[in-house]
Amino acid sequence: MKIAIDVSPLQTGHKVRGIGFYVHHLQKALVTYFSENEYLFFTKQHEITEDVDVVHYPYFDLFAQTLPLIKRHKTVVTVHDLTPLIYPEHFPAGFKGKVKWEVQKRNLQRMDMVIANSMTSKKDISKIAGIHESKIAVTYLAAGEEFKVIENAEVKATDLRKKYNLPNKFALYVGDVTWNKNLPNLIRAVNKINIPLVMVGKSLIEKDYDRTNVWSRDRIEVEKLTEGNKNITKLGFISSEELVVLYNAATVFVMPSHYEGFGLPIIEAMQSGCPVVTTHGGSLSEVAGKAAILVDASDIVNIADGIQRLFDNESLQKELRKKGLEQAKKFSWKHTAGQTVDVYRQVLKQI
Repeated sequence: MKIAIDVSPLQTGHKVRGIGFYVHHLQKALVTYFSENEYLFFTKQHEITEDVDVVHYPYFDLFAQTLPLIKRHKTVVTVHDLTPLIYPEHFPAGFKGKVKWEVQKRNLQRMDMVIANSMTSKKDISKIAGIHESKIAVTYLAAGEEFKVIENAEVKATDLRKKYNLPNKFALYVGDVTWNKNLPNLIRAVNKINIPLVMVGKSLIEKDYDRTNVWSRDRIEVEKLTEGNKNITKLGFISSEELVVLYNAATVFVMPSHYEGFGLPIIEAMQSGCPVVTTHGGSLSEVAGKAAILVDASDIVNIADGIQRLFDNESLQKELRKKGLEQAKKFSWKHTAGQTVDVYRQVLKQI
């Protein structure tokens, strides 16, 4: 097969986000493990040649045109999640956004297959975009190979603690600052039990953003809740090397989201030997399986109890660390690439 894959997200701001991570690792895994196929990696539509069998768009924007208006080849598109459409009261699209979504939805309905990152996302896409579930395949994501239990972890952790002035024991959060991430409730929960929280994410320390935008409400609230709060450490964006050390050093990793289409940091944490507290939000319980403590995202007391229960119990930490490492083994980029190739083959069989 000759497969054309849109890698334009690697040349935009998505390069350092989840979309760029997905495109980079999928590209690498396809070339490494399925080299019998020919791949054309393009950034502009005119680069797609006539002899291509399948075109794959690994990124779908709800409110901007990321799909071609004219479809000339068998086409696959990956939709990572539809969070703003599931919770429009927290992510208002405005008139222009609604119009663009209608265009994108019609384009999406013309695609030969859609790839979702979880069964939860598959059901959401089918319901909201009006696509039959038979046209939606699930390919789970995976953590990068750099996320692992590292040798001499304590030595490296000591250096990192000195660099960022971190406590010996702490809860860790890694991710963005949007409503679905539920950070105000997380901060209130750790304040309630007086447990140090280290937060990693570029948006956490950015000051130059539109404060009038409704989408920024949680960002503003997090700023207020963390200002002068000695219990909270905000690191912003850090290198993957330092992030691996942080996962190894953390007492517990917390992902308290109201909703996620997958929840990649959970697998990163588990693969690095860090026990996890998360919620039933979206696909999180699907991804975490029985290898994490699950709490109610809307209940601050429940979140606090879940964190403290794990934070203070070394035997439970050891148990969930072991279960987490086993759970993480279920996800690999070789497996993701193989499932993706199966989708390409399925599309080619369609009349």
